[in-house]
Amino acid sequence: MTEGIVILDFGSQFTQLIARRIRELGVYSEILSYHTSLSEITKKKPLGIVLSGGPNSIYGKESPSRKDIKDLVNLAPVLGICYGMHLLAHEFGGKVSPGTVREYGRMPIEWQDSKREQIVWMSHGDLVTQLPPGAQGLAKSKSGHWAVLQDLSVGRGFMALQFHPEVYHTENGTEIIKKFVFEDCKAKINWHGRKLVSHLISEIQNKVGEKDKVLCALSGGVDSTVTAKLLTSALGKERVHSVFVDTGLMRYHEAQEVVDDYKEMDLPVQAILAEKEFLSELKGVDDPEKKRKIIGRVFIEVFEKATAKTPFQYLAQGTLYPDVIESVSVYGQSVTIKSHHNVGGLPEKMGLKLVEPLRELFKDEVRALGVELGIAPRYLNRHPFPGPGLAIRILGEVTKKDLEILRLADHVFISELKSNGLYEKIWQAFVVLLPVKTVGVMGDSRTYERVAALRAVTSIDGMTADWYTFDSQFLARVSNRITNEVKGINRVVYDISSKPPATIEWE
Repeated sequence: MTEGIVILDFGSQFTQLIARRIRELGVYSEILSYHTSLSEITKKKPLGIVLSGGPNSIYGKESPSRKDIKDLVNLAPVLGICYGMHLLAHEFGGKVSPGTVREYGRMPIEWQDSKREQIVWMSHGDLVTQLPPGAQGLAKSKSGHWAVLQDLSVGRGFMALQFHPEVYHTENGTEIIKKFVFEDCKAKINWHGRKLVSHLISEIQNKVGEKDKVLCALSGGVDSTVTAKLLTSALGKERVHSVFVDTGLMRYHEAQEVVDDYKEMDLPVQAILAEKEFLSELKGVDDPEKKRKIIGRVFIEVFEKATAKTPFQYLAQGTLYPDVIESVSVYGQSVTIKSHHNVGGLPEKMGLKLVEPLRELFKDEVRALGVELGIAPRYLNRHPFPGPGLAIRILGEVTKKDLEILRLADHVFISELKSNGLYEKIWQAFVVLLPVKTVGVMGDSRTYERVAALRAVTSIDGMTADWYTFDSQFLARVSNRITNEVKGINRVVYDISSKPPATIEWE
């Protein structure tokens, strides 16, 4: 790497977003672990250094830290974000203290010079309560703590932010990053995303031996489909065997639609009906982590049975970065949020190596990749669908009856979104079937049936999200249709939680 920005990861869920935002500006960025040595960082000749956020307090016994922060500032301009701000303030003589009130989600700050208000995305517990000597406070939150500080008198200078400019919901967040990259770091445009297809094809060809064959696990979603198309482009049809497993956990009529779409895309695929296997293993299980792990295990078992007579050396999966960062710590000390069925490696008994060409990408990047590979936009623009399918949208035990109820309710919601021109304005929308029954009245009779929760969010990459503001008449129409058309539901609610503090899916 030359003429790029180094990002030191201290465990934030948003670290990869920082790299994404910088690359979107046309400048190369690279993520390194927070404990990467100064000598290794120096070899990169970075134009700038970003210290990411993280889940820890700087006073924690096992919190990640660096005692060479001043050396980093001498090496290149530094931008500290959230935890990075606390490190800078602490190492340069300021004071960081636990906040009496934690701040998560949208918050207003006020710039001291212009009194201009800006809405930003906060996610922190500690606060900078005293500025380092020589530093200047540029903006405060409505609660009165420092939200932006700067010190240009030390080394190459640094700026620190209590909020996350990399997050989509921070107003003018990209402009803040742009100023750091081009004005403070004097970077030049040197990164072109269109080279991604050829780069990934080269990586696949280098990883997979010339005579090796790949078993591609297709779920019917955008991620696995792009993976299959990419692998086929890199290795040819004869070396890629795609298997689509109908788990019985898919949406309304989706399994058949998926098979038809693969034929249209000229992707040879073997379809396997495995509903009985999945429902049998999920019987009596209500813990979401157990459900995810069971589904992952059964996927592998189904693949083993389906391909036992055909030799393969690799298993391909459409794992994306949000799956990875929520499941395992990649670069720093990020906290595990939940397990993903396609993250965590393979059972040794399979004897297969894993290839995940999309592992460092986000959903919008995968869609752009799909366009370059010639996949139809109508397929690429489908809302994300989790690998475990409807199993994690039924809170509690998964039964065939509840799947039928949820499928129909979800179909009503999605069809209303499409008929009202709302589907493509929303990142993801779905229905959750709750393990709750409530009293209702239908046809002058008492009912005691289930509650359905509607969920619809806006997002760019799935790392953060905000709930979509529907017209009340639209919600009333959806509720009326579901309670009238779906036997087993007598009450509908709407989820107005953002991510964070909630996740997009309920389980």
